[in-house]
Amino acid sequence: MKRSYELTAMFRHAGGLEVSTMLGELHGLVPDLLACSPMLDAWLLKGNTKAEASLYEVFGPAGPTAAAIAVLTESLKHEIDPRIVSMWNGREGGEGASVQYIGRPAPETSAVVVRAKPGTFAKDWELVASLVSKSIALWSPAVITMESTGYFDKKVFKDRPGVGWMLYLPKVLTVQQVPEARALAPVLGSAKMQVGTIIVSVTDAPFSDENPEHVRIANDIEIRLADQALLSRYAVP
Repeated sequence: MKRSYELTAMFRHAGGLEVSTMLGELHGLVPDLLACSPMLDAWLLKGNTKAEASLYEVFGPAGPTAAAIAVLTESLKHEIDPRIVSMWNGREGGEGASVQYIGRPAPETSAVVVRAKPGTFAKDWELVASLVSKSIALWSPAVITMESTGYFDKKVFKDRPGVGWMLYLPKVLTVQQVPEARALAPVLGSAKMQVGTIIVSVTDAPFSDENPEHVRIANDIEIRLADQALLSRYAVP
């Protein structure tokens, strides 16, 4: 498969959108990104040219670098809604990856989008699910989709989230409700009570929108969820 994988978390940001806050939250993803691939080990601020996009490392051992905070604070000083932070892994072609944080003041919807080429991403669904879980812990999203970019045109409902490889919903789901899923990973909250479920369509191989069986399974899950009013149209409650 040539198309990139894309994780999209949609949420309402509870606090302020200072640059240091946004970068601090993104830093929380770093260990799980690295677990997905050794090519996701370093991140640079995006720029208007390749030279600019190679100047500033976003993170050091202790968190966001002073240089990254200073550069973004200056560039975003007049940007209130949205505030966009973009970074990339410094690699091109089949090894490329990027992360974009589109922050909007509540009650508007914010989003974090991780894009990675197949050769730069985990083949093990459990590593990918760990990345989804960390995103849930960081942002308490209303929904997370984890799919290949070519799946958008193959999902059942254009106005609802697609299942793709994985879909997170802040609902407790059972095998009886979603028998087509290959795995249902429970997500626990701070009180160790289940607060949501990661629905996994494929566990024996990386999801591919070029595989008709993978697409069929994901589509069947979407239909099953919609029939039970569990797959809402795009909106953050």
